[in-house]
Amino acid sequence: MQRIFRYLAGASRGASLKLLLRYSKGHWKTILAGLAFAVVNQGFLMVDPLIFRRIIDEYGVQLQQHTREQFFMGVAPWLVAMLFAAFAAWVAKGWQIEMVSRFSQKASSRMFADGVRHSLELAYAEFEQRRSGEILELLQKVRGEVERFLSMAVNNTFTSMVGVALVTVYAATVHKGIAVFVLLIAPSLAGMSVLLTRKVKQVHESMWREGSELAGSATETLRNIELVKSLGLTRQEVANYRRASDRILNLELQKIRMARRFSFLHGAGVHLLRIALILALFYLLSTRQITVGQFFALYLYSFFVFGPMQDFGNVVRQYREMEVSLAKFRTFMAGAGESRVSSAPAIRRLSTLQFRGVTFRYRTAHVSAIADVSFEVDRGETIAFVGPSGAGKSTLVKLIVGLYTPSSGEILYNGTESSAVDLEQLRERVGLVTQDIQLFSGTIRQNLKFVCPEASDEDCLAALRQAAAGAMLARAPNGLDSLIGESGLRLSGGERQRLAIARALLRRPDLLVFDEATSSLDSLTEEEIGVAIRLATADSSVMTILIAHRLSTVLDADRIYVLDRGRIVQTGTHAELVDAAGLYRSIWMQQVGGDPDRDAAEVARRAVR
Repeated sequence: MQRIFRYLAGASRGASLKLLLRYSKGHWKTILAGLAFAVVNQGFLMVDPLIFRRIIDEYGVQLQQHTREQFFMGVAPWLVAMLFAAFAAWVAKGWQIEMVSRFSQKASSRMFADGVRHSLELAYAEFEQRRSGEILELLQKVRGEVERFLSMAVNNTFTSMVGVALVTVYAATVHKGIAVFVLLIAPSLAGMSVLLTRKVKQVHESMWREGSELAGSATETLRNIELVKSLGLTRQEVANYRRASDRILNLELQKIRMARRFSFLHGAGVHLLRIALILALFYLLSTRQITVGQFFALYLYSFFVFGPMQDFGNVVRQYREMEVSLAKFRTFMAGAGESRVSSAPAIRRLSTLQFRGVTFRYRTAHVSAIADVSFEVDRGETIAFVGPSGAGKSTLVKLIVGLYTPSSGEILYNGTESSAVDLEQLRERVGLVTQDIQLFSGTIRQNLKFVCPEASDEDCLAALRQAAAGAMLARAPNGLDSLIGESGLRLSGGERQRLAIARALLRRPDLLVFDEATSSLDSLTEEEIGVAIRLATADSSVMTILIAHRLSTVLDADRIYVLDRGRIVQTGTHAELVDAAGLYRSIWMQQVGGDPDRDAAEVARRAVR
């Protein structure tokens, strides 16, 4: 059986069929069981017309030769046999459906799981070009359509093939002309189905495109529901969805019209061929080439051929629709994933980080976001990067944690070039606090343990205290079990920031990165968070990198690098940079209101913009 599938996969020109066969590997026993039960089901169903033929020929047309008792005594065993055959066919059908459902659900679930795994393994630069809603819509469509098609392919197409084969064998024993006629019918109807469904794929592709766009847009709107409601944009968004839904509805109606025409033409063809078969049977009966029982048997057997052939068109139409999703799935799975190093040295402790002439340019950009940047940080040191908006600070963070690959230059972790490092293992040694806090719907405990599942409640409480989040926890109605809502909607900006800092500290990282951690806070909260950051960075075993536009949070850094248009234009301590003329002094003077000697606390109170 495996040889047959391998042969089909090699001979088939359809990439979709090859993909389906690839995901069928490992399920041969289930597939064979489903096919075997389909054969048994069809075999027992074939018994009914044979018994009916025997009753007609031996008793129905010879009533005058039998008494009533003889008639019923002769017919009764055949009726019992018919009942037994029907029961056996029903049991086999049930097992067939279970085996096919098990196989189709396993194959489609594996495809869905592979899609989720690949989406998480995509290179960040590749992933950020897509909408998360579109990816989920694609994977759900692929899963559903593959499951439906595989079920229909076995329950309908294979069953039809078995029925046609058995009917042909029986017809050959009655009249060879009927057998030839049946053999010609099946490929003719299959070819007609393929031709009539060619345009279904084009319409479904348009529907898929519109549906994915709508799903992506809806996901983004719901994610930013606070902004939508606050600005009174609900009606505008509803109107946008209605217009998109109307476009999808029009495509659905177009597909329904096509399906109606297809159903009419296909059904007309099926019935014409069936009438032709019945006419041939009447001719053979009138010329006494077949008996009355054989006529009725072949008439009943025609339902085994034409009934499934009528449904075969639906299978072809489902395959056309599935092709669109599988094509999108193949394109998605071809997206570049993060490079993995099989023999990468284990990183048990991150002690040094070095940038050597690192340059990075976005795909569509004409200038580099980061240009010839070099620096080094060792354990126990705190360095900071400051500069105006667009200077390249956030890009630098993504380079530090390996989300971007340098266009040129080297990034070294413990002296090892980044291309030779297992980035997933490296990131386990990093604690990150970003400007846009990423929290999850659930409890405080669940958000903390997201980065460290093995952490105890004592560890969580200690991290919260270190992040100056004791007041937040005291106000929480259920302590660590308090729900915070999706993206932390039930928390203030400062509370979200403190929770993010506590989460970063919980995993006891070797490298702490604060990316604009106070930029969206008021002055008092900024001062409190600044205290939390200084407490977090006091550990001499941790490397700390501060990214900031406001200078109040970087005053105690061992070294400050000033970025402008992607380049380092100044380096030094706060005091050195304030004394020197340059960009840093200009930013500082702006934030302190022209008084270069104002202390950090005062700066924090005046920093809100």
